[in-house]
Amino acid sequence: MLDAASWAGRLGGDSFLAQTYNRSYAHFPDATDTTGLFSWDDLNRIIATQRLEPPRLRLSVDGEMIPVHRYAVPTTNRRASTWSRIQPAELHTQLKDGASLVLDSIEKIHPPIGAAAEGLERFLGTPVQVNAYASWTEREGFGLHWDDHDVVVVQVHGFKRWRLYGTTREAPTFRDVESPEEPEGDPVADIVLAPGDVLYTPRGWWHAVTADQGTESLHLTFGLVSHTGADLLHWVVDQLRSVLALRKDIPRFAALPDQSDFIAALRRELLDELASPRLVERWAESIDTTHHGHAIPSLPYVDGLPARPEITVRVTTPRGRLVENRGQGTVTFSAAGTAWDFADSAAPVLRTLCLGRPTALGDLAESAGLPVEDVAGLVSLLVEGQVVAVVGAGL
Repeated sequence: MLDAASWAGRLGGDSFLAQTYNRSYAHFPDATDTTGLFSWDDLNRIIATQRLEPPRLRLSVDGEMIPVHRYAVPTTNRRASTWSRIQPAELHTQLKDGASLVLDSIEKIHPPIGAAAEGLERFLGTPVQVNAYASWTEREGFGLHWDDHDVVVVQVHGFKRWRLYGTTREAPTFRDVESPEEPEGDPVADIVLAPGDVLYTPRGWWHAVTADQGTESLHLTFGLVSHTGADLLHWVVDQLRSVLALRKDIPRFAALPDQSDFIAALRRELLDELASPRLVERWAESIDTTHHGHAIPSLPYVDGLPARPEITVRVTTPRGRLVENRGQGTVTFSAAGTAWDFADSAAPVLRTLCLGRPTALGDLAESAGLPVEDVAGLVSLLVEGQVVAVVGAGL
């Protein structure tokens, strides 16, 4: 299971965060056992059973997306809903001729990958999207390119060659004032990933990827949402919206001295906020405890959970936080924009939930020495708050 602890172990833990993350690439040979994570059978089943319109599922070759009509046909049901139905023979032909297959956001429809994505989100404190890539030939699916987000690659099957060229513009972003120039010269690294290998690349690193080792290749990319100084300033402004200086109208038609006074007041408020030595910590706590997570319905329990020990639940907000209020006899659990105060006796239940693992109500009750009825009531509050969900109905 790729949970937060195992991700930390595979990537190098604190040394990865301090020396590599957002800085340079890192290759971790034979870092993980991918058994049960994703397979060709899983990919076949998803393509056959899901309605995956481009760009959710797409084929690409030499940096160009292949028109969907070359491997799918429009299908309309009796209620006039239309979608693209994959034609396996045509799909095979495109892939045999050099196209790469991409399936976006596979964590939404494949639970093992979803659990791995949540584990990485817990470790790195940022949302994660996972795409699957399958290739059969040495033709490049996307050409030489860079991504506007960091990536953790897990090679699942076969071999894939990655040629890394570094950056030509430091920290490029999706909304940027200029585009990075293509790199010149030889790559700084030429790596062939084998099954179980993990590769980390920061955003902005140019790379070219090919399945040129004589085998078909299947890998997953865990894309990490970037957080920049611009994002921090947006957050700071949001925190200051209660301040009068930021609520006042811009004195567009006032005299220059009045306009200068207006700007000076804004500057004072902004600089005071930026002077806080714990500003980044406050920002991190805010985005962690307000992110909506990955909400899941808890059917059939629409009116609270019964006190049945076999019902299994798990937290759906990977970055929720639990704080013990020393001297007050309470703990506070904050997630998805809501904070709940509970008695100290609830702490073992909440600590277990925060691990993100599916746990039965009976086990939660035993860990805290509480009646199952009390635990069911506590968890029902969190289900109503959309931060915990039933993942085993016990029916």
